[in-house]
Amino acid sequence: MIPTAEFVVRARIDDQTLAQWISAGWILPQRTPDPAFSEIDLARAQLIRELKEDLGVNDEGITLILHLLDQIHGLRRNLQILVEEVRRNRRPMTGEL
Repeated sequence: MIPTAEFVVRARIDDQTLAQWISAGWILPQRTPDPAFSEIDLARAQLIRELKEDLGVNDEGITLILHLLDQIHGLRRNLQILVEEVRRNRRPMTGEL
């Protein structure tokens, strides 16, 4: 886990920006007992910063983009589970239906 001080440096944001992003629900730190962040949180923060600074995406756009990305990741996770289940239960084809 990444402590807050290291996170803001690596994400290239300030504490106030991080607080705003947490308040908006864009970044969700683990609180054990102090806020700490994962590598996934860091990648998400870097994406948000790039969308805002490099592409000029507004807050509503960020919310939409993150929501869609979360849906894609959830669907990929579900698909992987389904593929593993199919592989586990695969039976030889006999030509009969």
